[in-house]
Amino acid sequence: MTNSPPLPDSTDPSAASPGSQNPERRRELLEGYADHANAVPLYGALIGDDPTALFQEMRREHGPVVPVLLDGIPVWYVIGYRELHHVASQPQLFGRDSRRWNLKDHLPPDWPSLPQVTWQPSVMYSEGAEHQRRIGAVSDAMDAVDRTELAMICEQIADLAIDEFAGDGETDLISRYAYRIPAQVITRLFGLAETDLPELVEDVNYVLSGGEEAPSAIARILDKLGRLIADKRTLPGHDITSRVLAHPSRLTDEEIVMDLIVVMIASHDSTANWIGSALRLMLVDDHFSMSLQGGRSSVGEALNEVLWKDPPTPNLPSRWAVQDCELGGRRIRRGDMLVLGVTAANADPQVRPAAHADSGANRAHMSFGHGEYGCPFPAPELAEIIAKTTVEVLLDRLPDVYLTVKPDALRWHPSLWVRSLEALPVRFSPIVPTGHLT
Repeated sequence: MTNSPPLPDSTDPSAASPGSQNPERRRELLEGYADHANAVPLYGALIGDDPTALFQEMRREHGPVVPVLLDGIPVWYVIGYRELHHVASQPQLFGRDSRRWNLKDHLPPDWPSLPQVTWQPSVMYSEGAEHQRRIGAVSDAMDAVDRTELAMICEQIADLAIDEFAGDGETDLISRYAYRIPAQVITRLFGLAETDLPELVEDVNYVLSGGEEAPSAIARILDKLGRLIADKRTLPGHDITSRVLAHPSRLTDEEIVMDLIVVMIASHDSTANWIGSALRLMLVDDHFSMSLQGGRSSVGEALNEVLWKDPPTPNLPSRWAVQDCELGGRRIRRGDMLVLGVTAANADPQVRPAAHADSGANRAHMSFGHGEYGCPFPAPELAEIIAKTTVEVLLDRLPDVYLTVKPDALRWHPSLWVRSLEALPVRFSPIVPTGHLT
């Protein structure tokens, strides 16, 4: 839950920089940003399938804080591990409320990254005591989730998902598996009725796709969550929604709806992509492929490796300077926007030299964020249970699964904000569905 629900961005650098082709407007935007005279243009397609060379060049040319043009708008790209840790640890210097942005009035209405920075009355953009009040309610409600029960729910849902393609002998593990599971688990934890789950999961994926259906899907999700809260006020249960309602912070119904939708969408997307990337790693990397012979020993290691090298949220457009300050030798002005380069910071040679690149049990990555605005406790733990169980169930059910294309044929969606595979096509020996009941 380190970012607002992501939407795809443009893959065309000229289209992704509205207004930047106008010389006068460009001069106006860059006034006072001398360091941005030779700024790196930042857009989805620039990241590509392997951004390693890009980050190395940025670090060599600009250091740990890079002046970039985000779809034509000057911002700072924090790619140094220590610098990112500092920003995340200092909420009094770098806030989360996007209304602080000193260039927000310069954004054209079709700016591609607008959905990522538009302020919402949710826990995501709250600060200070208000943030603590709201995140405290969500965190406490999640912490009461029984971990054993969570794993059992996830196992049931994963078995049902596999049953749908078990007899086919082939499938796409992204659309038909990784993206089928987290939302169903999360919505069950919320206490939603089984009959509401299929449509709700479909609507969550509509929102994440950013297509024409997204606005109506959001409206339907809001309606379902509103009715859920009303039902739980009348008849509480052993679920996250009931616990948030009973929390001493006394969140309003409107606050609970907004915060639950953030948790639902962000958690589903991040966890689904974590699962997909881990499955890819175990199918293409010899170091992890032994797990496909029926063992489970490398699943946790593979999940951790993904968080270091291909985190589900590679960049966070999520901080604005509260006051003038200095960061990584750069002069940051009050109201400047900072994009936190999670993948780049994880690869910072100052903290992770090439000689020690294997992640092993090292969990010092920044993929769950850090500090006050990082993923709330215990969200990372619950997400790992979902991801690990989902991968393990697949290995148990389909021990001979293999990739049907060459590894270099796999493609990542061209997005700054989401690290997600377009597809993961596999084959396996057809099996008889288990007939598991929900």
